Order: sequence, then structure tokens, then C-alpha cells
Amino acid sequence: MNDLANRPVVLDIDRSVGPLPGRLVLPLEHWQESIRFGCPLADMRRFRTMLDELLPAEYGTVFLGSGDFHHLSWPLIARLRPAAPFQVVVLDNHPDNMRFPFGVHCGSWVRRVAMLPQVSHVHVLGITSPDIGGGHAWENYLAPLWRGKLSYWSIGVDTGWARRLGLARAFRGFDTPAALVDAFVGYQRTQATPSYLSIDKDVFAPEVARTNWDQGQLQLDHAQALIGSLRHGLVGSDINGEISHYHYRSWWKRRLSAMDEQPAVDTAQLAGWQAQQHALNLELLQAIAARSGQAA
Repeated sequence: MNDLANRPVVLDIDRSVGPLPGRLVLPLEHWQESIRFGCPLADMRRFRTMLDELLPAEYGTVFLGSGDFHHLSWPLIARLRPAAPFQVVVLDNHPDNMRFPFGVHCGSWVRRVAMLPQVSHVHVLGITSPDIGGGHAWENYLAPLWRGKLSYWSIGVDTGWARRLGLARAFRGFDTPAALVDAFVGYQRTQATPSYLSIDKDVFAPEVARTNWDQGQLQLDHAQALIGSLRHGLVGSDINGEISHYHYRSWWKRRLSAMDEQPAVDTAQLAGWQAQQHALNLELLQAIAARSGQAA
């Protein structure tokens, strides 16, 4: 395998990602206030232009830092132009397909990706958040679900409202993580497209990796099985969900993050949690390496 094509890249915005073998670090801390949690589309366009200038022709998994930066997956995916369409597989405790009127944020980017012509379908796996329950149904962008471009794979969430709206095919509900994994692995045996993989580590149970969002139920072996099921290789990948602390200068971002009820970061335990995160990153990189470079 080409070493450059497998070289991890760190978008070092919040200084939360530990040392990785052969990594390329892009120092981007000056973007933190403007891009963290959410940003206007004009700021995202500037960020995309910067990525096009700084990223090498070939690179491996991109580390985004905190889950507050998951919307940066959008420009990373949008810049890909492979020979054939690809599916996007997102491991996340949240749908990231929620309404956001101020541009794009870490909980709204999936709709943007589902609109890309090179993306055949988006699968969000591991959701335990009530974001897709009846009480928040109106907050979800419904168009990608109706159009067959997006599927939610959830654990223990009542999504009966989706059946009443004719969206049953877009919702796959399971009682346990193991049942979800088995179903997705079986589904992938019928697929013939390469994948882009995006992992938000809030999909994991807290004992696997602590994040600054409410968390799901996956264990490491579940993620390894899901990654291993992507038999036609990866056109790209990213990982976020590191834990970091930041105090916004702008009042509106403080207000928005408070409305999303982000758990507070215990700074006394931060170093230990980041060490746990780093160990998980190495495991995930190993699993991803087995699938990288195989895409047609």
C-alpha cells in the first residue's frame, strides 16, 4: 500500500489529538472560534478552500478533533471525485441531520452530504439519541429520508412516527448493538460500492471512550466488524469525538451549545480521557488500514 495514501492527517484545531504514526499535522487553531460547533456557509467555503490548498494529493484518515467539528466531514467528502459513486457510512450516536438555520453545524451536515451527486447513499449507524424519536421528528430534515438517500440505523429508539409518514424504509431499529451489526454486515454483502467512513466516537459506550456529547452503546469489536464489512474499500475516512474544552467568545455559540445540552468537560479528568481516546484511535486506524486503498 502507498504509505502516503495511508498517512493520517490531523486538522489540529483544538489540540486534542494525540501523536499518531507518520501523521501530518495542519496547525489550524486560529479557526476554532469561527468553525467550532457551527458556522455560516461563507466560513465553510473559506475552510474548504484552505483544505484544498493544504491537503496533499494523497492522505489517509483525517482526524478532526472534538465532535464539535463533525461538520468538517462535509468538505472532506465533497472534494472527492472517484470514478464511481460511493456510500457514506457514519458511526454516530446522533443523526447529524437536524435543522440548523445559521449555515451548517456538527448536527446538520449529513443532509449536505446526501445532496452530493457522487454520494449514492448515507448510512448513520449506532443512533441511541432521542433526536430521531417522535419528540424531535420535526427537527429532522425529511427530504433525504424520503428520497432514499439516507438511512438511520438505531438502537432502542421508538421511531413509529416514521412509519406514519411513509418513511419506514429509511429507519432500521434494533434492540441491541450486536443485532444492528449483524444486519449491517449482512446488508453490505449485497452492496458493490466503495465507502467513505466517518466515525464520531460518541457512538461508543463511555467506558470505551469518553466524549463531550451524550453517548451510545457500541464496543470496539462492533466498530471493527462494521468497518470490516466495507468489502469494496474506502475512498476516504475521518474520525472525530476527541474530548476538549473551549470557551466561546461569541455569546450565540455559547447559547447554541447550551441548548444542545453538551455535558461539561471535567478538566481534572481530561488527560486520562484523552489517553483513552488515543488508544482507541490506534485501534480504529488499524481496522481502517485493512480497508483503505482497496477502492476501485
